[in-house]
Amino acid sequence: MRFLIDSGAVYSVLRRADWKALGLKPSRELDFVLADGTSLTRGVSEAVFEVEGRRATSPVVLGETEDEALLGAVTLETLALMLNPLSRKLQPMRMVLACSARPR
Repeated sequence: MRFLIDSGAVYSVLRRADWKALGLKPSRELDFVLADGTSLTRGVSEAVFEVEGRRATSPVVLGETEDEALLGAVTLETLALMLNPLSRKLQPMRMVLACSARPR
């Protein structure tokens, strides 16, 4: 599938035909606000994404036919990828792990 990468979007979005073909079903509903202030409700499920050889499960908004397929920030972070704003290319994310003591 082709996605528009939107680092400003929290969750990824699948078009209706795509999530139906994958057999996804909503596990919950969330309210979203569009840029123009319009509120709408969409189902949310989980899907496995594979990008550049990296594979991970991430929440996905089950969009309608008119919704754009988006790859959002949560999915990118789950895949340990980030969008370089200058080159507009995906690149590996430096993963940070917080711990209370230094490993020996």
